Amino acid sequence: MTFRHQFWFSTFAIWLGVVLGGCEPSSQSALDDEKEPHFILGQSRVNSMNYQGAIEAFEESLEADPHSAQAHYQLAMLYENKESDPAAAIYHYQQFLRFNPDAENAEIITQHIASCKQQLAADVLAMPGTPAAIKQIEDLTEKNRQLQSQVDGWIAYYKNQPAMRTNNFAAPENNLPPPQTQNPTPAQTEPIAPVNPKPPVNATQRTHVVAAGETESAIARKFGIKLSALQAANPGLNPSKLRIGQPLNIPPP
Repeated sequence: MTFRHQFWFSTFAIWLGVVLGGCEPSSQSALDDEKEPHFILGQSRVNSMNYQGAIEAFEESLEADPHSAQAHYQLAMLYENKESDPAAAIYHYQQFLRFNPDAENAEIITQHIASCKQQLAADVLAMPGTPAAIKQIEDLTEKNRQLQSQVDGWIAYYKNQPAMRTNNFAAPENNLPPPQTQNPTPAQTEPIAPVNPKPPVNATQRTHVVAAGETESAIARKFGIKLSALQAANPGLNPSKLRIGQPLNIPPP
C-alpha cells in the first residue's frame, strides 16, 4: 500500500470515529438515565400497575438527576394516561423536549402536548357545571344563611336589653307585684352557636397554591421540607388528585 493510500485510509478512520463518537452521547445519556436505581424501580412498578408508586419513583429519579429526559417522559405518560392530569403531563413533556431536543419522537410529543392542552381547556370550561362545584355553592349558601340567622339573633337580643333592665329593676307601684313579662323568644336570648368554628391558625404555618405541573415531592423540595412533613400538614390529601389552585399547608422547616 502506497503512502498516499495509507494517508487517506487513516483520515477516513479518524473521520468515522468522530462521526460515531458524535452520535454516542445522546444514546449513552438515555442508557445512563435508565440505569438509575429509582428509574428502574419506577419501570418495575409500571409493569405491576402500581402507577402512583411509579410516579413517586420517577420523581425521586429526578431528584437524583434533574436533567433526566427519560424520567420526565415516563412521568408525562403516567400523568396523561393513568392520572388524568393534563397540566402535569404538559410540563413533563416540555421538560423531555428541553433535555432531549433531538428526540426522534419530538413531533409525536408535540401532538401529545396539544391534546393535553385541549383536555385542560375542556376541564376548565366544564368546571362550573360539575356536581362538586354545585354542591360547594349550595354549602356556601346554607352557611351564609346560618350566619345571617346568627346576626339577626344577636341584634334582637341586644335590642331587648334596655326593656329587660327596666322590667327587672323598676319600683313597684301601690305595693303591687311587678307585672310578669313574657319570656323572650329563643332567638332573642340564645344566639345560634357558630357553625364550624375555625381553630386558631399557627402563626408559623404557611400556605402554597398548587401550580400547573407541581407534585407533592416538587413542593416539598421547593420549601426545603420532607415529603412526610408536607403530608402530615395536609391530612386526607390525595397526592394523585392535586388540582391547580388548591391550597396546601406548608409546615415550618
